[in-house]
Amino acid sequence: MGLMDTIKGWFSTAKDTAGDVAENVGDKAEAAWDKTKDVAGDVAEKAGDVAETAWDKTKDVAEDIKDRFDGDDAEEAVEEAKDVVDGGEA
Repeated sequence: MGLMDTIKGWFSTAKDTAGDVAENVGDKAEAAWDKTKDVAGDVAEKAGDVAETAWDKTKDVAEDIKDRFDGDDAEEAVEEAKDVVDGGEA
């Protein structure tokens, strides 16, 4: 029985070691997942800020265009556009 006890001991040690390794890997994977979520949240926040800035700029440009074409400026803008089309400068 001495040989069988030795073999059982090896397998028991190997099984314990494998369990420890699996637990360690699980902990590392969980930490990596948490870090990934944090980074993704930071990126989403920054992207949202950039999108908001772009939207604000777009609204400003649209307002400028609208103001330019309201009232007396509309005729002037049409004339400038015709000059550009005809090869002149605005």
